[in-house]
Amino acid sequence: MIGSLVATAFWAMVPAYVPNNAAVLAGGGRPIDGGREWRGARLLGDGKTWRGTAVGTLVGVVLALALNRLNGPASAVLGVDLPPLFGLPAAFALAFGAMCGDIGASFLKRRSGRERGAAFPGVDQLDFVVGALALVFLVDPAWATDVFTLPVLAAVVVITPVLHVVTNVGAHALGLKNEPW
Repeated sequence: MIGSLVATAFWAMVPAYVPNNAAVLAGGGRPIDGGREWRGARLLGDGKTWRGTAVGTLVGVVLALALNRLNGPASAVLGVDLPPLFGLPAAFALAFGAMCGDIGASFLKRRSGRERGAAFPGVDQLDFVVGALALVFLVDPAWATDVFTLPVLAAVVVITPVLHVVTNVGAHALGLKNEPW
């Protein structure tokens, strides 16, 4: 039961888990805020770019569509029923919503006086989840309500911070990130 729940939560969120990492690897580009400031601080900062947002979203969508091809075989190997196939609206909403959630967190960081890369516990781990879930429930509510039941949502909220910390520490150890959070 718990294994199936965790597998469902993880599988459904993979298109939202990957985009921010892909955006970092896309590197550079024009900042979304165009260098503008509000109350003496950048709106978002140089780390939020149009290219990164586009690449991150595209990678998340492509990954969701690839998972569709693996759904049946993975279900058989894992011995669990995985979520229904990702439709293009759900795939886009999860990926782009994750990017929007991260952009929103950057805005909050700047408003709270935090610099780029500074830790913001809780927000750093769940910003993209909130964005992805909000957008998928708006764009494809039938798919979202079928997949994200209360137990699955609870599993997402529990496993995401753990995955976030583990992957960030690993990326830092490999020299892919400047900070381990």
